[in-house]
Amino acid sequence: MNAHGTHVRHSALVRLRAGMKNADVARELNVPVGTVGYWLHVERAKHDALPGRPKRPCPRCDNAPLDESAYAYLLGLYLGDGHIIRYSRHRAPSLMVTCAEAWPGLMTECEEAMAAVFPHNSVSRMRRTGCSNVKVYSNHLWCLFPQHGRGKKHERLIELSDWQQRIVDAYPWRFLRGLFHSDGCRVTNWTTRLVGGERKRYEYPRYLFTNKSDDIRKLCSDTLTQVGVAWTTLARGSDPFHISVARRASVALMDAHIGPKC
Repeated sequence: MNAHGTHVRHSALVRLRAGMKNADVARELNVPVGTVGYWLHVERAKHDALPGRPKRPCPRCDNAPLDESAYAYLLGLYLGDGHIIRYSRHRAPSLMVTCAEAWPGLMTECEEAMAAVFPHNSVSRMRRTGCSNVKVYSNHLWCLFPQHGRGKKHERLIELSDWQQRIVDAYPWRFLRGLFHSDGCRVTNWTTRLVGGERKRYEYPRYLFTNKSDDIRKLCSDTLTQVGVAWTTLARGSDPFHISVARRASVALMDAHIGPKC
């Protein structure tokens, strides 16, 4: 609790922004100089402006350049297997995307996309059993991923901001690649047919995207329609959580732009 009241802290920050020294502000408001220094530190940390720390401009706050192709892919990964967390002992939140060790190429592509979207921040991998978390820290994560919120994604509204939708419209295949690399797969299905009195087995490829969020599935299906891919809803049991792409021409399009995970 702020023992001096919010209005006192606000008054101190106004004076500090105007150029007054900490000691002068403390004397004028009858506040310990250490408290004034702490308020200033918190304010600077909030805006990523602590002395000695490099300025990391944000595409949303500072109109910094944004690699939109990489962002479209990373957005798809985030909506599938990504999450943003903020530990109390850390100065910035982190974005983590969980990647299975079976797909090292996907992990590398995720890492490259993070580095392109956050060129001033370090990207790291954290090994876990059977997987790795590809991770980046930034105080601007919430600016670039406004879908972040409390609870699981399928339990809250997920919709794109206008500027995000513009990027997805410009790079629909990159967005779909991220979605299918996170919550999708390319599988081989089979069936049998009676040919000349003999039953023969036929195999055919299919893409599946599975997500419990109605909103995220709609983002996927709307984008598939935009690029000319035919899709259907595949319900297993009573859960219509699956989007299926099985028509030959549509699978060929998916193979050209996405392909199996590697």
